[in-house]
Amino acid sequence: MLFKFQRKFFDLNFRNLSRFSDLPNSVDITFPNGNRMSIECGRLARFSDGSTVATIGETNVLVAAVSKTKPSPSSMIPLTVDYRQKASSVGKIPSNFLRREVGATEKEILTGRLIDRSIRPLFPAGYFYETQLFCNLLSSDGINDPDVAAINAASAALTLSDIPWTGPIGAVRVTFSENSDIIINPTRFEIEEHDFNMIVSSNEAERILMIEGYANGIGKHNDLLRALKAAISANQKIIKGIKKLTENFPIQKRKVEKYYEPSKDHIEAAQLLASVRAKEILTNYTLDKMSRDSELKEVYKDVMEKLKENFPDEDPTILNIAYSKMMKSLIESVTLETEKRIDGRKFSDLRDISCSTNLYKTLHGSAIFQRGQTQVLCTLALDSLKSTFKADPVTVMTGGLKEKNFMLHYDFPSFATNETGRVGVFGRREVGHGALAEKALRPSMPSDFPFTTRLNCEVLESNGSSSMASVCAGSLALMDGGVPVSHATAGVAMGLLHYNEDQEKTESSKASVKEKFVVLTDILGIEDYFGEMDFKIAGNKIGFTALQLDVKLSTGLPISVVQDALSQAHQAKKKILSIMNNVISKPNAESRENWPVTEIVEIPPHRRSRLFGFGATALRKLTIDYGVELTQDDSDQNKLILFAPDKGSLSAAKKVIGELIEMDDYEKNLEFKGIYTAKVVDIIDSGVKVVLFPGMDPVFIPNRELDQKQIKHPSAMGLQVGSEFKVKYFGRDPSSGFMRLSRRVLQALDPIGGNYLKNTDQS
Repeated sequence: MLFKFQRKFFDLNFRNLSRFSDLPNSVDITFPNGNRMSIECGRLARFSDGSTVATIGETNVLVAAVSKTKPSPSSMIPLTVDYRQKASSVGKIPSNFLRREVGATEKEILTGRLIDRSIRPLFPAGYFYETQLFCNLLSSDGINDPDVAAINAASAALTLSDIPWTGPIGAVRVTFSENSDIIINPTRFEIEEHDFNMIVSSNEAERILMIEGYANGIGKHNDLLRALKAAISANQKIIKGIKKLTENFPIQKRKVEKYYEPSKDHIEAAQLLASVRAKEILTNYTLDKMSRDSELKEVYKDVMEKLKENFPDEDPTILNIAYSKMMKSLIESVTLETEKRIDGRKFSDLRDISCSTNLYKTLHGSAIFQRGQTQVLCTLALDSLKSTFKADPVTVMTGGLKEKNFMLHYDFPSFATNETGRVGVFGRREVGHGALAEKALRPSMPSDFPFTTRLNCEVLESNGSSSMASVCAGSLALMDGGVPVSHATAGVAMGLLHYNEDQEKTESSKASVKEKFVVLTDILGIEDYFGEMDFKIAGNKIGFTALQLDVKLSTGLPISVVQDALSQAHQAKKKILSIMNNVISKPNAESRENWPVTEIVEIPPHRRSRLFGFGATALRKLTIDYGVELTQDDSDQNKLILFAPDKGSLSAAKKVIGELIEMDDYEKNLEFKGIYTAKVVDIIDSGVKVVLFPGMDPVFIPNRELDQKQIKHPSAMGLQVGSEFKVKYFGRDPSSGFMRLSRRVLQALDPIGGNYLKNTDQS
């Protein structure tokens, strides 16, 4: 039996390999600005259902796609995207104890989400077969970011596989040059030079599937639309390249055992059983989230019981999907019919907003932002620059920030939706939402801020758009803490209803299908769940600083819908900023007593051993006693930055430092060009260390200052530990601060080479 199984397995896989008999197989794509990308198939990972390698510059990403042939019924497509960038791709070895990759970094999670959001809408409805994409960064040149290459490699791998998927798609990164020219797939250095960075995924019909972007407040939405059009045009070249590969190596999509799609009878039965009761609930605008959810849950239970009685042989998963499709259609029809949403708002209305700051006096800054039934508490913590987040070398060389002194962390505890769950565990969603809010607020942060800043945004109540509420709460907390931000920042989530105007007509009318889109401002959780779009837009009163578009519609969105959403969001954003400005319009000018402080202190280099010598015992004691930290000032090597958690600790630490520096200051008694007796305390190859007074720090005298003759070692002069001789004092070196002593100059004054061990006269 084992032999038969192995034979069947290898027959199956080698039949799959026969498509790529002539190796290698690749296409080259050239963009209008001259940048290039290539996609290759048939050389690596050929046992997978589909695999390709995308190359930009010398950055290569392998994506292998595998999908099971047995279904795994669930409420959503069981798709997993794992992106990994191994240290070997940049010629490094992991620095952890195991010397191998452990867990996923933030960069890997965010890139995996980019791929997932781009490809998920194109899987057929009801395809509940576990599918996994393995994305492996093979090599990185440190110039071209691998995320765009990974999205395109995933698109090509799925297209060249037998997995049901309605691609291909293309994805590019867009930025502007200094002359406002559009750059397709810019290098890392070009991205750093400009204030605009956006990734766009689109399909062959020139419709948008995913957007991820951030900017330093683009003033005109026309600039954004121009970038979108350029990205869509560039994506067409990628799509044509992938289709060329499929023409050379055609593949027939597999015959799926079963699609978990309800029939028309299932949906009509659910509609007959639930539509009246559900419509009454959806049009009762006095209900809040909890009461509405409770009543809809009762309807769901009753309807599912009756559906199981009416269709006893049907899979419960299909009946559940039938109910969801019915509810989606009902929400759309009720909203369009009444021109009111389920909470009574018009399409472009915001929910009621309230906010407050300075909630807890012991915090550096705090704010709470309430929008409808979404509530976010944000706290601000300031620390020294030693607390900056330092990324691993692989992340740095593949486009991530080397250091971050501004961080925003997003927490979504289960109690925010009246559920139980694990505590202290954050997933990809939390990482993604936190990164988006951080990008939205980063442009407002001062570049020379002397503290590491951390915002912790905790969702206390959730009914949609919690990430954009975190942006608003974060902006308020920064102002409350007195951080000199350049502007206030607000965010809003936009949704979408989509239907065909002829969907209620009979087939005999043969009317042409005309799509209609209705953009919703500030969506609720239920509107996000049943809607076709989640478009998060954050920015200031001038333009946007971050945006993120997720699309559920398999056909994608026309650019006109994106344009409408941007315009509608801009108006909503101005209203939100106005409400926030009524609470706090500018950063607090007066710092609080518990605010950390920094001060520049000058400690002569020859005195620093009092703090940093002997394992920095004195400095560590200062840190333990007062919480202070000393760091080098990059602008002046003779200055140090003293950080203290508050003014009282700063004063106390400065007093202790002053006492350490001035302690036993024998140098006050030394006269310039004076002659003194030096005692040898240590001998090294290049010179000797001496003291002039008991208890003083040893001073180094190099061999060239010991004698007029050139010597290679102090022992040539008969010197040993304890030897004494006369030296001349010349103060301190102005650049290094080290004491200057010389025996050689005394020999020059006495050609006979008098005995300076006994002569104490000064020259």
